[in-house]
Amino acid sequence: MEARATFSTKNFKPTDLTPTPNIATGLPVSISFMEKSYTGAIDGISSTSFTAAFDQASRRGSYIALESFKGTVNGVEGSFNFIHSASTTGTDRADEFFCIVGGSGTDGLEGISGSGGITIDTDGTHHLWLAYHLE
Repeated sequence: MEARATFSTKNFKPTDLTPTPNIATGLPVSISFMEKSYTGAIDGISSTSFTAAFDQASRRGSYIALESFKGTVNGVEGSFNFIHSASTTGTDRADEFFCIVGGSGTDGLEGISGSGGITIDTDGTHHLWLAYHLE
């Protein structure tokens, strides 16, 4: 099954957390938290833990995120976790990875598994798609 949604972020909160030991590299590492709201066949909210090696000036780097989603997918209510990552050279999105965390589904979404992805329109609109299976 497939489902798609548009999403927006709010309450992006950088933290003072740093990896230990803190090893200097060409890109600074940061850890942040944010909320997302989804509308469409995926409808709900998520809490996101976001770690990035990213340079704000050049817009170059990579991230990995873990999201805890609560809402509906194609009208089925529940919650689950998913992880995703991607890289950018400032104008593109590459090396994407996306996976629904096995065993994380609750209620009607218990047993959810699959993959998905994120696309970004030229106007900055963000979209999430899932290719999933319910046991």
